Amino acid sequence: MKTKAKYVIIGGGISGMSIAYHLAKKGEKNIVVIEKDYYTAGATGRCGAGIRQQWGTKMNCILAKKSIEFFEKAQEELEYDGNVEFKQEGYLIVGSNKEEDEMFEKNVKLQQSLGIPAKKLTKEEAKEIVPYLNTDIVYSATFCPTDGHLNPFTTTDAFYKAAERLGVTFYKYTTVEDIIVENKKVKAVVTDKGTIETDHVINAAGGWAKQIGDMAGVDIPVYSQNREILVTETVEKMQGPMVISFSKNIYCQQTPHGAFIMGRGDDRKPGYEMLSTWQFVDEMAKTVTALLPPIGELRVLRQWGGLYNMSPDHQPIISDTPNLKGFYIACGFSGHGFMLAPMTGLLLSEIILGEQPTLPVDGLSLARFEGMDTSDIEKSVV
Repeated sequence: MKTKAKYVIIGGGISGMSIAYHLAKKGEKNIVVIEKDYYTAGATGRCGAGIRQQWGTKMNCILAKKSIEFFEKAQEELEYDGNVEFKQEGYLIVGSNKEEDEMFEKNVKLQQSLGIPAKKLTKEEAKEIVPYLNTDIVYSATFCPTDGHLNPFTTTDAFYKAAERLGVTFYKYTTVEDIIVENKKVKAVVTDKGTIETDHVINAAGGWAKQIGDMAGVDIPVYSQNREILVTETVEKMQGPMVISFSKNIYCQQTPHGAFIMGRGDDRKPGYEMLSTWQFVDEMAKTVTALLPPIGELRVLRQWGGLYNMSPDHQPIISDTPNLKGFYIACGFSGHGFMLAPMTGLLLSEIILGEQPTLPVDGLSLARFEGMDTSDIEKSVV
């Protein structure tokens, strides 16, 4: 193991890989990525693989739009010899009441103003896109054709291989045990394999980001919460877009391989448990059968849990740390880190190098929570 590095990135998911790639692409050397397990072992490898631009906040819309622009050329940009499996067949978001319909109206206006090709649909128009959609329980919908699906494993691998070609060093199955700080500056990262002296530590630890912050004496107001997913047997293609319903608590899409992947939120207490329950499968079966009846006939192959790392306002934290020189943060993505990874890597590399950020980053900074009571942030989960 190296004993010195210019940059130590903690976390081997897609965010950490993207940050490493963007720093290396800018010509930076002596970059190390540390992962306590295998790459994608955390949220990246447990996500729903969806990529969408349909958001209700301007920042998330822009982050997602620019990330999709990267993903559209990622195969060539990253010179990947595999397949990131980018399938742009859209997101169909369905609503079941007047309140959601009004929210759709507002959101689509925002999205269109930013150049996102989203549109509001009647339930009859939604059924033209997914013919077996049960419109008896649908009020209206929105659709964006450039949203879609990416393989989280091969996409992360593409970033990894590109970064490795640019000279980045990777250590997996290596646990960070402490971060040494002196005179309000980062000095070293202590692992179970040795200590690395460094002036720059990047916390991209996902569900464990708060623990890493605590090691450095930085209070990051995030918490982690388990969300569950299942995957079905493979069948012939029958659905193009991801179908989401916020009120019905479901997202469901067919992957390029033919399996359906679907998940939902729950109200579990914060923690690091990543299990899945029979109750989840029971509720999911009821919901998907009601909304998308033919999918209810498919056999479930497996199920799992994964961590959402939640911030108080459900917006990411992509930031330096005002009171600790050399400590940087990329966390709090609230379940959407995979789809925003290209912009996470670009923006944080710009922040680290003191460059003019591609986007205004004040709304993503850790400083935005100063003065906020974040003692009970788990109560704000949606």
